[in-house]
Amino acid sequence: MTDPARAALAVPAPPPVAQRYFPDEDGRGALARRYADWLAGPGVQRGLIGPREVPRLWERHLLNCAAVAELLGSIDRIVDVGAGAGLPGIPLAITCPALRVDLVEPLQRRVGFLEDVLADLSVVGRFRVIRGRAEDPAVRAVVGGAPVIVARAVASLDRLVRWTLPLLGSGGRLLALKGDRAASEVAALSSATRRRIGAVDVVSCGRELTVPTQVVIVTSRGGR
Repeated sequence: MTDPARAALAVPAPPPVAQRYFPDEDGRGALARRYADWLAGPGVQRGLIGPREVPRLWERHLLNCAAVAELLGSIDRIVDVGAGAGLPGIPLAITCPALRVDLVEPLQRRVGFLEDVLADLSVVGRFRVIRGRAEDPAVRAVVGGAPVIVARAVASLDRLVRWTLPLLGSGGRLLALKGDRAASEVAALSSATRRRIGAVDVVSCGRELTVPTQVVIVTSRGGR
């Protein structure tokens, strides 16, 4: 097993606000730091994130993703579409210890990275790694009926909605992390896509962060 700490670029210490999402008292802080080592080491070496992202891993990546926990409520399962290096699914699972996460990712090198990370963090039982695309019938058979889908840096909102709607249960929600593009991507939704959905909202999460997380919430028909 790779030791990510030895391979990692220098990871900055987590800012004080990280304790809100990854407290040290129950071990979540240690898990988050270990995951940060994976991103800064094998994650960079395998081309999943750029080396320039390492100095801002906490604010831009781990905390940006963990803040979305505010929107999950009592949900106990989410599907992370286009999981890549595990963002946002892994930070959300560290923040919410009862959460089960399906990580959907089409590229084998990323799947291998995810499997290595989950084994090292000893959280394999809470995750399923599914190789495939959201629009694949085989993926739909495994993860369909999801109450919540999360996605970050996957595709335009219009395409993402079309890919993920078939995976959502009635009244399920897509939570798309879109940053400062959120409002413009909502405005660009096609009329055909709008007819298929129940509601669209843009919200900010993690207002205590330097840059709050902008999330587009798309609700499937049947509820809000």
